[in-house]
Amino acid sequence: MGSAMSTQSPERPRRNFYGRFKGKTLKPSQKTYLNEDLAALSPGAVDWDSNPNRDSLDLQTLFNGKPVWLEIGFGGGEHLVHQAQSNPDIGIIGAEPYINGVAMLLGKIRKAGVTNLAVHPGDARDLFDVLPKASISRAFLLYPDPWPKKRHHRRRFVTPEHLEPLAKVLKPGAIFRVATDIPDYVRQTLEEVPGAGFEWLAERPKDWRTPWDDWISTRYEQKALREGRTPHYLTFRRLG
Repeated sequence: MGSAMSTQSPERPRRNFYGRFKGKTLKPSQKTYLNEDLAALSPGAVDWDSNPNRDSLDLQTLFNGKPVWLEIGFGGGEHLVHQAQSNPDIGIIGAEPYINGVAMLLGKIRKAGVTNLAVHPGDARDLFDVLPKASISRAFLLYPDPWPKKRHHRRRFVTPEHLEPLAKVLKPGAIFRVATDIPDYVRQTLEEVPGAGFEWLAERPKDWRTPWDDWISTRYEQKALREGRTPHYLTFRRLG
């Protein structure tokens, strides 16, 4: 009889997290949402303690065979819930480490009554570890943290550390949308994203100046407009 195969779990990567996990004190209602709703909406296999072997998420079971979309950093959840309502035949996963944003989303989910959402309250990179290869049909990165200081640009999402695992979980031909009001973030996005296996689909200025047909303006965008900043809407397609 041959020797037994090793069952040693993968070592958890050492990842620096840049940003906030928590802000203002949560309202009693928000604490209720977190206590009562989050566990049922979270794909538990993302957690290292419950899935030390990093087995892939069973998306077919999670969303009953529906195509799956992903929103990275959903903020207060307006866009995520809007897409879930508008696309009941799609399953959508939202990743957000900021617990106040997660609580806001859970309140919106209760109000809207949508059932095609899953929530990962943490770093998207941990989610990428367990998403099956070429399993996501569309991804959104909307008004990400701009990290405006030059020495902090490596913390932005549009770097190889994030883009390469994102590309692996996207299907060939999948659409990746990026919205930002920061010109230098646009610059870095256009430099880095194509190198990770994407093509930019813009053919004329209107293509990045005009919101997508199914767009809903978020509170972050409204703040940018009030402060005189111009939104950019960048659309990429995964090659392959």
